[in-house]
Amino acid sequence: MTQTLRPYRSVLYIPGSKERALEKARGLATDAIIFDLEDAVAPDAKLEARATLRAELDKGGYGNRAKIVRINGFDTDWGKGDVAAMIGADIDAILMPKVDSAAQLDDLAALIPDVDLWAMMETPLGMLNAAEIAAHPRLKGFVMGTNDLAKELNTRFRADRLPMMGGLHLCLLAAKAHGVVAIDGVYNAFKDADGLKAECDQGRDMGFDGKTLIHPAQLDVANAAFAPSEAEVDLARRQIIAFDEAEAAGQGVAVVDGKIVENLHIVTAKALLAKADAIAALEG
Repeated sequence: MTQTLRPYRSVLYIPGSKERALEKARGLATDAIIFDLEDAVAPDAKLEARATLRAELDKGGYGNRAKIVRINGFDTDWGKGDVAAMIGADIDAILMPKVDSAAQLDDLAALIPDVDLWAMMETPLGMLNAAEIAAHPRLKGFVMGTNDLAKELNTRFRADRLPMMGGLHLCLLAAKAHGVVAIDGVYNAFKDADGLKAECDQGRDMGFDGKTLIHPAQLDVANAAFAPSEAEVDLARRQIIAFDEAEAAGQGVAVVDGKIVENLHIVTAKALLAKADAIAALEG
């Protein structure tokens, strides 16, 4: 499945140190998995986690889910070893934490030539350099690290996330400008389904492609929020039919449900239907 069509509605963090969780992930309805060697693994378990994860990846069984490995930073004792351990593994991307500049991606790219690169966007400097990071030729995805960003900004928690909106929008603009996947940050209260839905809806309305998740209980909410609804699919189909009929009649616009439909709406409608088909293929 191509990068542009692959769904990323739900992107679940799985600790690389937990063999049972790695096994369970093979059967979860998540579009993508971030196998985490960084924050989810204690310092004294880093080396064992690296070996455990590689062994589980070599076993396979993760199907069409996108497989992304979050390594430790190169300013630690483990980062470059994490990359070396993943050479030749069946993965789709390496995710670098706390990316501040495109130069950091150059260092990563030099160590692993045949795997897509993703960047954790979680620092003020990263927000300010989002455009140059997104433009890196190997960069395919942004993951928003909203917990770290909140810490760096010294913000208070707000359900509307107003204090970090500037950074989120900078990253979205950069991602859209350069065709990079953009995944929203985690929602920490994993038992609060209503709060999660509200934040997923907010992220979808902003333009994010999906949501990072910390617990399997969050999967259904994210998958629903970032998928085209039946009403959206129906409208897209009717827009395409009406526009085709208008063009056949020599007209440049159509009218559906009392609203003008132009070619730009048809581009959006066709992209929405392609996304719905990609989701159906993944789930099938």
